[in-house]
Amino acid sequence: MVNKARLIKLTRKLIQINSENPPGDESALANFVQGYLKRLGLRVRIYEFRKNRSNVLAYLERPGNRRQLLVTPHLDTVCAGENWRFNPFAAKIAGNRIYGLGATDCKCNLAAGLEAINSLVEDKKCLDYDIILAATADEECGSGLGLIPLLDKEILKPDAALVLDADDFEIIIAQKGLMHLKVRIEGKRAHGAYPYLGVNAIDLALGVIKDIKSHKFPYSKNRYLRAPTINVGTIRGGDKVNIVADWCEFELDFRFLPGTKPEDILSTLKAILNKYTKNYKIEEKSIQQTYSISEKHSLVSCLKRAMRDFAVKPHIAGSEGATVITFFQYKNIPAIASGFGCSGCAHISNEYVKIDNLYKGAKVLERFLVSYKF
Repeated sequence: MVNKARLIKLTRKLIQINSENPPGDESALANFVQGYLKRLGLRVRIYEFRKNRSNVLAYLERPGNRRQLLVTPHLDTVCAGENWRFNPFAAKIAGNRIYGLGATDCKCNLAAGLEAINSLVEDKKCLDYDIILAATADEECGSGLGLIPLLDKEILKPDAALVLDADDFEIIIAQKGLMHLKVRIEGKRAHGAYPYLGVNAIDLALGVIKDIKSHKFPYSKNRYLRAPTINVGTIRGGDKVNIVADWCEFELDFRFLPGTKPEDILSTLKAILNKYTKNYKIEEKSIQQTYSISEKHSLVSCLKRAMRDFAVKPHIAGSEGATVITFFQYKNIPAIASGFGCSGCAHISNEYVKIDNLYKGAKVLERFLVSYKF
């Protein structure tokens, strides 16, 4: 049975262990989680793809089981920043809330996962599949030292996955794709008093950006996701006010829907650029594909039932941002995301989690694990 007092104590301890990324050092938290799970009798191993960038893998196994379900929260947080009312590492309890860095994103989910497994062990539950708990590094900076190499190196080869990294009991079954591009336009330098003797790269960039923002990219509507978006995140150019800028670069953030291909977006961008200049370079910084899974999948239906058992109304949703669920599709592993944080609290000062969410979330997770059928 999930123990509320133990869960609160555990959540506070996780918050009190600094795992900010950047700079990136999950080792202290990973060592704590490793010790916690070893005391429960689980087989536990830490994997690092760079020093102190630790990933904890723990196995709740039974001889004869042939399938594996992965449950995966992440260890790292964003940096604390300033303007905190409470010490971000004090894990202060005020009313129904625990305040602290990572309280929502995503140490409440890590705590719920640990407590659910603790309860399963205490109650001697026998499952007809094995659970892998993977508490991963580097999620806040792209997972290049965490989930991605764990999957690519086939250290993780589960049959299905539940990502614990969401808020308010959402069940995430769709996600937008992501493409980050850097565009550099070259112009011709000249004296600022004679701009007609040069080619101003900033002027060219402004025209390109205006056309990109006004272009109507075709897309198929998705009931779980908003329309696609384009954001100009950075722009830099020129060397001095009295010099015609002979360079300008800007970065674009495209979020696109299932059914849209990144190469089509890139082709459109090139066509717009070619209207203004042939002297440009596009650098692909990051591409993450869209994701979707049927609402009828057993991961979804079983989690919905577990939520209803504790009077939680399931909320099927899509993710506008990039989470790790998309990485599983490259390995043909069905995955959904859910979690028990508080909406709007991730990455803010005075981040918190509601104790009621935390407790109910751990019970929902335990029920899901006991009742899940492949």
